[in-house]
Amino acid sequence: MKKLFIAASILLCSFSAQAAQDPEAVFTRSCGACHNGQLPMAPKKGDAAAWEPRLKQGMPTLVKHVTEGFNAMPPRGICMDCTAEDYQAVIEWMSK
Repeated sequence: MKKLFIAASILLCSFSAQAAQDPEAVFTRSCGACHNGQLPMAPKKGDAAAWEPRLKQGMPTLVKHVTEGFNAMPPRGICMDCTAEDYQAVIEWMSK
């Protein structure tokens, strides 16, 4: 029984490290309002030059900026049900 519990715990932990939501869906629902060009300081999806200096800060910093809010970005980037993994997936998707 103990081995089964440990195996189940490991399996659940491995699932929790992945984004639960589709990055494109999150972008459309929450991020696109600013990152489609309506807000000049928000880097547009696919704008490699705009994303490069941000990505150099490291993913933990970018996820922190989204979670806490940064400059004109509101806390949680208007995605109240996103996890850190969801934010990372959306950042990676937008920066490509």
